[in-house]
Order: sequence, then C-alpha cells, then structure tokens
Amino acid sequence: MLHSAETLNKKIEETIQNISFDLKPASLYEPMRYVLSHGGKRVRPLMTLLATNLFSGSIEESLKPAIGIEIFHNSTLVHDDLIDNSDMRRGKPAVHKKWDANTAILSGQAMQIESFKYMASVPSDLLPQVMELFSTTAMEVCRGQQLDLDFEKREDVSESEYIEMIMLKTAVLLACSLKLGATMARAQTRDAELLYNYGINMGLAFQLKDDLLDVYGNPETFGKNIGGDIVSNKKTYLLIKALKTSDKEQHAELLKWITAEKFDKEEKIEAVKNIYNALNLKSISENLIEKYYLAALDCLSSINVANERKKELISLSENLMYREK
Repeated sequence: MLHSAETLNKKIEETIQNISFDLKPASLYEPMRYVLSHGGKRVRPLMTLLATNLFSGSIEESLKPAIGIEIFHNSTLVHDDLIDNSDMRRGKPAVHKKWDANTAILSGQAMQIESFKYMASVPSDLLPQVMELFSTTAMEVCRGQQLDLDFEKREDVSESEYIEMIMLKTAVLLACSLKLGATMARAQTRDAELLYNYGINMGLAFQLKDDLLDVYGNPETFGKNIGGDIVSNKKTYLLIKALKTSDKEQHAELLKWITAEKFDKEEKIEAVKNIYNALNLKSISENLIEKYYLAALDCLSSINVANERKKELISLSENLMYREK
C-alpha cells in the first residue's frame, strides 16, 4: 500500500503530541515537551517513513525509530541555540531563554537518551544495524558542530572544508533517516546505500539553500531576520567564496566588516550583500545547489523499485529545493 506524505505527516504529528513526559522532575521534562510541541517540518521522520514505504515495509514498525530521529534532531537544536545564543526557535523563545542554560544542556541531553530508547525498539534482528547507523550518525553530527565552531576562529576556511562540515552537521542525519527507513523495510544493501547517498546530496543542497535564503530570502516567508549569517560572520559558502574570489578592495572591505566590533546591522548586511552581488555569488550558489540536487535525483532514479513508488520522495525533494523558508 502506498501512503501519501500528508497521511504519514499526520501520523508523525499525532504520535509526537501523544508522547508522555510525566516523570519527575517536571523541570527536566517540561522543556522536552515544549520543544517537540512547536512542530517544524518533520522532514527527518517523514523521510524514514517514506523510505520504508518505498520498499513496501511496515509503517507501524518504522514509526518509533522515525520519532527517535525527530527527538534527536530537536535535541541538537536545543544545544545549537544555546551555543549560538539564539533568542528564538520557530517563533518561540529558545529553551535557554525561557528557562536557563543549565536546563537547556540537561533537557537536550535527556532528549538524546530518549531518542536512543526509541531507536532500540526495533525488531531484534535489525537492532545491531540500526544502532550502528544511528550512533555513528550522532557522533558525526557532533563532529560537524565542532567544525562549525572551529571555523568561527578562522579566516582561511576552504570550500571543501565547508562542504565536509555541512555534510556532517546537516546531511548525514537526513541520509541516516532514509537509510533507517530502508533498513526497517529490509531493503537490498545497494538500494539502502543509494538512498543514503540521495540523502547526503539532498542535505548538502538543503543547507546551501538555507545559506542562500538567509541573504536573499523574502523576510515575510523566511521565518527569521534576513542577514543573520552576515551579522554574525557565519562562515557560509557565500562568505567563504567571497573571501576567496574578491579583489583587493572588496577583500579589505569584507575584513573590515568581519572584524568590526561596533556597527549598524543593516549597513553591514547591505555592504556585504553588495559585494556578493558584484561577485555573482547568488547565481554561483544556485548552480552548486542544482548540482547536488541533480546528484540526489540520480541516486533515487537508480533504486530498484517502480517509479510510481518514488513520487512522494521526489515531491519532498522539490519542496525542499524550491522552498522560501
């Protein structure tokens, strides 16, 4: 039976909203409930269920590990917000702002433990594979986060280093979600690997699109302030490319804004964006996004199932690539 993404999303949302966090102390569990109640795209658990559906596997069997992926993802957001000192997440105060930093650390950690419990609920014959995949991915996400932090102190980050960082920080969890669904459906190893590589390429395209939207997105649809990465000197693909390809005058101006301790935010955003425009970085970035997107679709087309079964994943891919937020 083929399930629509809409049906699967509804199942995911109902399951998440019905999670009980009634243990004590409430001060540990309330932030967990708070974070998960905010919705979000639920892309990762949806990918797990769509991957299971691709190979005609049991949606019910895959539901718990899919929710485990979403709990883990949200735990990383709690810690990311604390590290970045972000005020808001999905239009609500971040956990460390609503409570405090210690609560964010502990509740994020508790969510990670909870995610492993959900993952361990899979059938015993699949448990070693699933736990190996998930634990490896969890460590890769930590590696990616640390690289991101390391890059903040460097001005010489290369494009290849940046691609490696976003692969670890963002892409591997999408890839894991998909391979998890394939594993739960007992798909052939080759098909599960193709689906994993589809996820890696989609994840790279997804993060590069996010970088692009932060500068060129519509403030009304993006969901957060435009230019946040510029203000915080985030080593995005755009900034790395600008530092590499700018002429002497442009490079000096970039460094002036990067090192300035006091500045007008709007003035900085406009000045840096003008340099990006002069270097044609919007178009260059869009071409790179397209490259990874097409590579992802190529992996998907090589999977040995009927094209009819791939329609929902293709539709999800299009939504992620052509989104405005």
